Amino acid sequence: MKYKRILLKLSGEALMGDQQYGIDPSILQNYSQQIKELVDMRVEVAIVIGGGNIFRGVSGAATGIDRVQGDYMGMLATVINGMALQSALESAGVKTRLQTAIRMEQVAEPFIKRKADRHLEKGRVVIFGAGTGNPYFTTDTAATLKAIEINAEVILKGTRVDGIYNSDPEKDKNAVKFNSISFEEVYKKGLKIMDMTAFTLSQENKLPIIVFDMNKKGNLKKIIEGEDVGTLVTI
Repeated sequence: MKYKRILLKLSGEALMGDQQYGIDPSILQNYSQQIKELVDMRVEVAIVIGGGNIFRGVSGAATGIDRVQGDYMGMLATVINGMALQSALESAGVKTRLQTAIRMEQVAEPFIKRKADRHLEKGRVVIFGAGTGNPYFTTDTAATLKAIEINAEVILKGTRVDGIYNSDPEKDKNAVKFNSISFEEVYKKGLKIMDMTAFTLSQENKLPIIVFDMNKKGNLKKIIEGEDVGTLVTI
């Protein structure tokens, strides 16, 4: 087993499946089963999930909603997704805790590092909601911060694409995939993996990132077992 403690970053958009918005139950079930496989292997799993399937602060600003207000709305969307994932995981027999950066005790615990560590040690999946709790920061940044705080060994960024390419593989048939790439090369080539704040934080803390296709069953387990899946970003 290559990794003992991971931070899994999921996009809100991925939860939509083929829908225009909202949550596709089959995607939730797929994700929860893959995560359960890791828990059964005694991997400590923390998760940050986006909210783009419900609301995005940036697009909200374009419609006249104040940017700060829009970002807080986006944070609440991540909590909704976190609750949905929590429910799916518990239905699969996985014990979970949802912690949020904005206090809402009726639905979740506030984020406390020592509590998060203890939950992980006890084999519970910890879902971090509400981003960083601050506007102008993305869930990518929240994922990196939380990964550093809980001493995760790697960030696993689950997407719809099977790694990092030199151009968009959904638009360019000749796009070339990188099996591994350094942080410096990503900067030089201008590749967009995470927002710059999150990416710089990862580099400064020597925290590797693996970008992979979350929708392909078995990929998560393969990564934990040390197989070459997706693209590894390292120092």
